[in-house]
Amino acid sequence: MALCVDHPFDLTSPCIRLAWTTLVPTSFVALILVLFFVLQIKILKPVFSFIAIPFRKLLTIDEVHGKPEKVGPTWRAYALTAVSVVEVLVRIFVASFTIVSLPGILPWRAILPFIAVIPWIYSALLPLIRPSPTPPYSLFFLLLLQLAASAFDVGSLIYDRSSLDHANPAGVTIAGTTLNLATILFMLTLILGMPMGVPVESVDKSKIGTELTPEDYATLFQWITFSWVYPLIKRGTNATLKEKDIWALSPTMQSRPVYKKFCAITGSTLLKRLWFAGSLDLILDFTLTLVSVGFNYAGPFFLKRILDALDADVQTPSLMFTAYTYALLAFLSSVLKAQADVLHLWFGRRVSTRFRTELMAAIYDKALKRKDFSGITEKKEGSGKDKRELPSGENSSGADIGKIVQLMSGDANRVSIMTSGLYYLYGAPFEIIIAIAFLYQLLGVSAFSGLLVLLLASPLNHFLAKRAVRIQKGLLAARDKRMAILNEIISAVKFIKFFAWEDKWIARAMEKRGDEIKWMIKARLNGIMFFALWSSVPILVSVISFTTFVLLGHQLTIATAFTSIALFSMLRAPLNVIPTFIVQILQTMVSVSRIDTFLNEPEVDDQVSSLKKPAVSPTSDEHANEASPLGFQHASFKWNTVEEKKDEKDKDKAKAKAKDDDKKNGTPSGLPEIAVESEAEGEDREDRPFELQDLDVVFPNGELTVVTGPTASGKTALLMALLGEMTMQPPPPGVESKLLLDKNPHKVLPDGLVQTLSYAAQTPWLQHQSIKDNILFGTPFDQERYDEVIACCALKPDLEVLEDGDRTEIGVRGVSLSGGQKARVALARAVYARTKYVLLDDPLSAVDSHTARILYERVFKGPLLKNRTVILVTHHVELVLPGTYYLVRMLDGRIDLQGKVEDLRKSGVLEHIEQEANLEAKEEKKEEELKEETADNTAAEVTPADGAATENGTDAKPKAKKPRKLVEDEFRETGSVKWSVYRTYLKASSYWVWSILIFLILVVQLLGIGEKLWIAVWGDAYKQFGEEAASATMSFFVSPSHGELEGVSQHPMSTLHLPSALKNVASQDPSRTFSSRLPSPIDHPLFYVGIYAAIGFGAAFINVAASGIQFTGALRASKHLFRDLLSAVMLATVRFHDTTPAGRMLNRFSKDVETIDSSLASSLQNVNSSLATFFISILTVSVVFPAFLLPAFILGYFYVRLAIGYLNTGRDLRRMESTNRSPIFSGFAELLDGIVTVRAFSAENSFLNNLFEKVDLFTDMWYTFWMTNRWLLLYYDFLGAVAVLVTTLLSLSGKVPAGYAGLTITSAMAFTNSIYWTCRFWTSLELDLNSVERIVEYLDLPQQPPRIIESNRPPAYWPSDNNPEGMIVVKDLEIKYAPDLPSVIHGITFALKPRERVGLLGRTGSGKSTLAMSILRFVDPHKGTIMIDGIDITTIGLHDLRARLTFIPQDATLFSGTIRDNLDPFNEYTDAECLDALYRVQMISPTAHASQKTSRAPSIYSASADAEPAEGEGSTVVGSSSSSPLQRAPTNQSTMTAVSFRSDRTDDDKKAITLDSKVSAGGTNFSQGQRQLIAMARALLRQSSIIVLDEATSSIDFETDAKIQATIRDEFKGSLLLTVAHRLRTVIDYDRLIVLDQGTIAECDTPYNLIRKEDGVFRNMCLKSGTYQELEDAARAQAFATNGS
Repeated sequence: MALCVDHPFDLTSPCIRLAWTTLVPTSFVALILVLFFVLQIKILKPVFSFIAIPFRKLLTIDEVHGKPEKVGPTWRAYALTAVSVVEVLVRIFVASFTIVSLPGILPWRAILPFIAVIPWIYSALLPLIRPSPTPPYSLFFLLLLQLAASAFDVGSLIYDRSSLDHANPAGVTIAGTTLNLATILFMLTLILGMPMGVPVESVDKSKIGTELTPEDYATLFQWITFSWVYPLIKRGTNATLKEKDIWALSPTMQSRPVYKKFCAITGSTLLKRLWFAGSLDLILDFTLTLVSVGFNYAGPFFLKRILDALDADVQTPSLMFTAYTYALLAFLSSVLKAQADVLHLWFGRRVSTRFRTELMAAIYDKALKRKDFSGITEKKEGSGKDKRELPSGENSSGADIGKIVQLMSGDANRVSIMTSGLYYLYGAPFEIIIAIAFLYQLLGVSAFSGLLVLLLASPLNHFLAKRAVRIQKGLLAARDKRMAILNEIISAVKFIKFFAWEDKWIARAMEKRGDEIKWMIKARLNGIMFFALWSSVPILVSVISFTTFVLLGHQLTIATAFTSIALFSMLRAPLNVIPTFIVQILQTMVSVSRIDTFLNEPEVDDQVSSLKKPAVSPTSDEHANEASPLGFQHASFKWNTVEEKKDEKDKDKAKAKAKDDDKKNGTPSGLPEIAVESEAEGEDREDRPFELQDLDVVFPNGELTVVTGPTASGKTALLMALLGEMTMQPPPPGVESKLLLDKNPHKVLPDGLVQTLSYAAQTPWLQHQSIKDNILFGTPFDQERYDEVIACCALKPDLEVLEDGDRTEIGVRGVSLSGGQKARVALARAVYARTKYVLLDDPLSAVDSHTARILYERVFKGPLLKNRTVILVTHHVELVLPGTYYLVRMLDGRIDLQGKVEDLRKSGVLEHIEQEANLEAKEEKKEEELKEETADNTAAEVTPADGAATENGTDAKPKAKKPRKLVEDEFRETGSVKWSVYRTYLKASSYWVWSILIFLILVVQLLGIGEKLWIAVWGDAYKQFGEEAASATMSFFVSPSHGELEGVSQHPMSTLHLPSALKNVASQDPSRTFSSRLPSPIDHPLFYVGIYAAIGFGAAFINVAASGIQFTGALRASKHLFRDLLSAVMLATVRFHDTTPAGRMLNRFSKDVETIDSSLASSLQNVNSSLATFFISILTVSVVFPAFLLPAFILGYFYVRLAIGYLNTGRDLRRMESTNRSPIFSGFAELLDGIVTVRAFSAENSFLNNLFEKVDLFTDMWYTFWMTNRWLLLYYDFLGAVAVLVTTLLSLSGKVPAGYAGLTITSAMAFTNSIYWTCRFWTSLELDLNSVERIVEYLDLPQQPPRIIESNRPPAYWPSDNNPEGMIVVKDLEIKYAPDLPSVIHGITFALKPRERVGLLGRTGSGKSTLAMSILRFVDPHKGTIMIDGIDITTIGLHDLRARLTFIPQDATLFSGTIRDNLDPFNEYTDAECLDALYRVQMISPTAHASQKTSRAPSIYSASADAEPAEGEGSTVVGSSSSSPLQRAPTNQSTMTAVSFRSDRTDDDKKAITLDSKVSAGGTNFSQGQRQLIAMARALLRQSSIIVLDEATSSIDFETDAKIQATIRDEFKGSLLLTVAHRLRTVIDYDRLIVLDQGTIAECDTPYNLIRKEDGVFRNMCLKSGTYQELEDAARAQAFATNGS
């Protein structure tokens, strides 16, 4: 029996109406109940659990804060139940009354009212059965259905009365319907007022909305309307926002809990892990996108029927009621589309934010656990396949620092941006399906003829897509290389200034930039081809479809034509989006692959990383109170290398097999290898890394072990192996090799020490923090221990001199401290930590001799290192040997000698050390006399005379004083972007470019108007020639999804130019006269199609041309601004570089430059295009329908109010985002530099926590900005819907012609959309211009003095040795680092003669390096003068000064490349000269020097390069006895195999040093001593008249140092030599010594006169050194030699 006799969709039938309003809500309740009971079936639970995996939330607020306490039903629950019960009772009464009063009623008709009670019973029971303070969503959606049903009932009453002329309904009916509607609205109000989350007790409710985000606790109404964002926008409208004004990020978005959840997700690839981490958000994004698209197409559907009603011959009341109904439904569709948009975009933004957070944290976490590849060099570019693979950016040396930072900043961000726009992937195809379905109804199979164009275009699309991926790889690789060289430049800018190489390094960086720009041009040309293809395809589709339709004999009526054109217009946007988006997906996959590759790089062992080692609770083992051993058991190590791919290994094996076959086939084995060695083999030998071989030593527990040996013998490598930072080689068969290392921070030994390591590197790594924070390094503060460490490390006098004491901020890489101070701060950090094991890499080399003596007495023999296992690498063996328990001597990567010092002495090996012991005994006799003097002098040497040292040096300063900030917080602009910034960019890109672009934009808009007019003419032509103008004359309006441009770089004009012409029906009257002269559209339809196609192709061509012109301007601006920025930074003052973090500079070269490269020009063009659309729309509406101006002005007022709030708030948020991005990457780069130290101290967790804080602050600004954008989107969409509704109602009430109505409505929507997009683009433009703003800020940096002063250039022979007053004359010199800082040099005067050798001495921090650098004008004199050969150095250019002098700094800096590149980076010398320089500094042996000098063929690289000293050299140098007693005559071993097998492990196994030997960034693949030797060789090449050495041989063993000093004496005879030295023996044979004390000259005389001066500073230094007799003998010999000559 049928429910009703009428058709199911005959809504005029009361029975049908009642059935729909009853059964829909009831079916919803039935569905919920069925699902509930099905889910309870146990057998199905595993299936549902599996299905539910993608639908699980990644993180909830309850997981972070804990679940709130369960409470019973709230008053809202009782209110909902009470109202529902009343509804139930009333409805049962009405249903019963109906049956009684209408006895003949049909059964179904009688049952329906009782069925309608079921949803209300559910509404009454749910709040009591499942009470919750949060909204019951099932009830909420049920009430929405009830509201729709009630509204339908109200509409039915009005329809019956107005259209069907029924009698007025009874008062009871009206009252019942009204009360039902009011009841539903009341219940909805109750639910809308319920919070979406309930804060737990630990959350301060008063801070929600101010300090805590209201997002988690907003009511349902606030969430739907996004009004929870408004308080922030209100705050930002009239005031500049600061970080404290922004509420904290939601705990569900914070990096720590999000990354913790991400780590728990397992997957074979990174892509799978990302999917499982964001599946729910992506599914919801997908679903809501489809809903949005559906509502988007509902608008045109309703609009067509409105226009049908207006164009009907007879407009009946029923027809007009239907039109008004469609108007309301169109408005409702727009509102619901806006709601679906804001929700799906919110889910997309949430998952994209989490993805970026997860990836950034994963990269950082990986960097903390990844093997250190900093010393690995990239292999030479090969040919063939290897060469083709280069664009991928993958190199043989793993990811360097620049690439890792780029992964974190660029690639992770690209993945995030792509995810936020991922809805294109499913939204656009859905739109295409709907449009094609409609087209098939209109055109039949002709529609598919047009779509064949898509198939024909797909091969070209595929080719361009593949090319885009390849280009993207190349671009990223070029960008990595550009950032790598910039990182090198910024890291070593001071060194570049030493040699006056600024211009040459700028050119080198610009060369890399040029390579990047070539890839950018390729990428843009590829993009323009894409754009041209997909601008033309939609037009071709429509033209071919129309042509086929006509040729098949069909008449192209106006209804078919306009409907089809509208649908083809709708197709244009998704067809443009899909190929563009596919390319961007492929490019994003490149980024994902790069990150995945990095995340899969090898990691250190679990025992090395505290992140990998699980927390171990204190054990009850019997050995729990004993320290674990530390050492090696038959272990061999090599430096970390990147594992080759399997296929490469197979090639190597095949190659080796072929080589073996060659040998079997009779290659004479007795011939020297050099004669038959191939080029590849030579390169292999050259690149073979240094190895430690067969280490077998256990370091004595609780004792001091000294590791010594010549330079490059493997001392530092030994410590690296102990730290787990080298790769252990597999042992020979039957041999067990082991690294004895057990770090356990939870194991506290009986003496209070923790079983962990502390470490001080040879090149101290210090953080950009205060001295105190660097020493504490995250460990608890113990005042007594801290004071003791400060005193023992001889830091107390330094802190008393420093204005802010231990709160003094250390700049980047410790620039505010001297080398000795940095070394002692690093030593203090290692000593302060309560660790069992202390590893110290040559801390004594950076300090002077008497400070070294103090450190030995107070630290190594003091209580701080008692019971601690200390391993000290040093060349100062004679100083520390008396207190040493165990000695290890390294030679060529092997332990050459080891044993207890006592045993070695008994065996006679250390007999020469007895002299040191006797000297020590003599010194002990003087100890009582010197003890007090030593302590007093140590303080007096640094502190002012009147500064009585307090007991605690750190408390000497008043604590109320705020410490001076060395590095100021990054500057942030306020207010709108200034016109000067716009002018800078426009000028850089050329005003002509933008003039042409504006002209083209206007032409495109005029073509749009031309399309409208042509369509009007076309439509009028049908009427003129008698064709029936069917009522189907219509226009579709397509409201572009407001996310369409987000994250996808479309051409701006193509997006806004969604052929609004095809969506508008113009007035026919103005065109009638013109159309009457045109051919008949019935006889000549292709004429009209052709004109339409010409307009479309014309617009497409202009758009393509505009795209090319825009890129030309953008490229020009990129080149100019990058060059200016690079020059400004390179030529900035040293003070700027000392006080500016490298990350802050690199951020401008990476993110800001990338913004200018990619998005700025298009943002500016987007604003121009949207403004043009706005004015054209206003003009069109004003001409055609002036009445709309009144609602337009009213709506405009609200638009402006919303826009001001959004723009002001968004601008501040984006600026704060930019300034908070820099600390992340500067801190990351700093971490990568010191990763070995961080891991050694097991401090990884501390750094990871620090990252979480920085990422949260940065993400907070970024995410909050997008929330304000969603707020604007929602309200602008709502205002747009209101505008359409108002104009539609005006059109209906005025009953204007359909053409006018369509034009008015669609033009109004174009007007409202253009306002929205103008706001969006303007904000993006201001964000992009923020990058220009930040670059412009750096263009005005304080610059160093002019490099060349043309009017005052020194003569070519300057400086000469003919000046009688002296070559260098210093008068009353006073130096300040900044005007507001105290003087560091106080009025000193001296003169240096030509060819004189002068030593500069003084305690650490006394001003030695400052004085030396002032000669090169790194700091201009505050007072006084420095004259060189009669010329005041402040009167000539810096280049002229520094190019004539040679300065070898304390920290030798090398650049990536080869040794040849480092010696002579600009090819100014011959290979022979470079080899001579290496030989003269002992870097290569005589054999290697001779062989390489003879031939520079590749095969010679593998020649035996004996690095051992020539026989007899070691014993001829004064003061070399410290190292010679430890040598065990390796002469026979090292000379027996001039040509040897590798298995023999002789010196031929060592990595041969050649001019082509690779150097990694910073020279980290060479030891500190080797780096200093290369720097010395560089100086030998220059042969300057004045050479300044700043502790240039401090890290070299004494024997090599002695040889180098002999070289210096011989090679620099014609030069004035000024040496800053810590080793007294280095300068004891100099002509004169200048001793500095607190920035003044304490003494100045010959060494012999000074050493004989009673109570002299120099004499005391010699006495404290422990080698007084040797020094006195050397000084006497030098004095006699000088006098004798």
